[in-house]
Amino acid sequence: MVFSKLSRPFPKHLLLPVKPPDALPSDYAEFDFSDVFGPATCQASPQVSFENSKNLVVGSDASGSLYKDPAVICSRSHSLVGPSSHVNHQLKLSKLTLCDPDEDSLELIKPVTEESGKELTKPCTAVGLEDFEVLRVVGRGAFAKVYQVRRIGTSEIYAMKVMRKDKIMEKNHAEYMKSERDILTKVDHPFIVQLRYSFQTKYRLYLVLDFVNGGHLFYQLYRQGLFREDLARIYTAQIVSAVSHLHANGIMHRDLKPENVLLDADGHVKLTDFGLAKQFDENTRSNSLCGTLEFMSPEIILGKGHDKAADWWSVGILLYEMLTGKPPFTGNRQKIQQKIIKDKIKLPSFLSSEAHSLLKALLQKEPSKRLGCGPGGSEEIKSHKWFKSIHWKKLEARKIRPSFLPEVAGNLCVANFEECWTNMPILDSPATTPKSNENPFKGFTYVRPGSFLQTPP
Repeated sequence: MVFSKLSRPFPKHLLLPVKPPDALPSDYAEFDFSDVFGPATCQASPQVSFENSKNLVVGSDASGSLYKDPAVICSRSHSLVGPSSHVNHQLKLSKLTLCDPDEDSLELIKPVTEESGKELTKPCTAVGLEDFEVLRVVGRGAFAKVYQVRRIGTSEIYAMKVMRKDKIMEKNHAEYMKSERDILTKVDHPFIVQLRYSFQTKYRLYLVLDFVNGGHLFYQLYRQGLFREDLARIYTAQIVSAVSHLHANGIMHRDLKPENVLLDADGHVKLTDFGLAKQFDENTRSNSLCGTLEFMSPEIILGKGHDKAADWWSVGILLYEMLTGKPPFTGNRQKIQQKIIKDKIKLPSFLSSEAHSLLKALLQKEPSKRLGCGPGGSEEIKSHKWFKSIHWKKLEARKIRPSFLPEVAGNLCVANFEECWTNMPILDSPATTPKSNENPFKGFTYVRPGSFLQTPP
């Protein structure tokens, strides 16, 4: 299993650790699909802010005694697919460039400028590297980097995920990359990150997505402390709305966790990272071992075959972590697997009876008994008493604003990204030619038509 590190100072009254995490195992390099605004893996960033302290909670049980400090996860599992997600550390990952050597030495390492006020006149169907000014690195994975970019001639800011074809082919993940692109073209929802453009060169694939700069839930959770139920309720309702939309369109996400839930500048949720998502129909089940271990459902671990019910289990784990500060099942890989399959969920007494009821219903080990998996589908979850105060139409119209607002100073702000990424220089290095006689990424190009949000991101 591959782990990420989290090391930052925390105030004593938050339910968080103060000792540094274990070191990253030297035998393995990270491999996961959460490249966009990837997990918090770097050294300490800004100090905790208490401007939104009304959303923090120090748990106590009914007797008034302090809820025991949870063993907050400093080493977290990463997304995996298939029998192993390990990448041999001997495969040194060379630094990525946006410059392809066979394309007239197109240099996008330095900002590209145009005449002041000049509007982009290219047809909307023709978009490429030359249409974007690269601003900074904001994330990195095993064979991809994510850049903050500006579209030339406009004020539009995007996140550009750049993936090396040679690394994709080396790990035999071409189908996952194509699936991610295909799925992103089919979803249009207020709480899901949108794909704006996709294109390719001889050496690389490019996904241009909404730039969401409020940080992901994992980042905010461990900066701010536990979320109060009223705040967690809005976040969970938005996630349920997004997952319901995916299921209605025949898509399982399969990797729901706080790192894959972003917050925009208005505090709304944006679901991201569809690298492990899969299209399905109601009569089929998937047998892949995939996801992030702490969030995997029992049926995935047992290899029984799984369907969209696995997503509702992950929503339950995610809610548990928001309310308590840690996933319900922790330990080494083998212990976590055993606990997920056998152990009953332990709920702290400071949570409301409605929260207890919802968590128990979502974390049913038998998929057919899990809330959201009956004839009523997601409406079973939406009508649960814990969501009684939620007006779902207003929620999906973004008219219900969460009480917590991330500290974001405009579209260019990167304060909620790890400094090890944003301070990283944009360096040039070559990519090798993919070892394939045919291009397995035909039809990758995409330009999104008018979408849910009619204004630029």
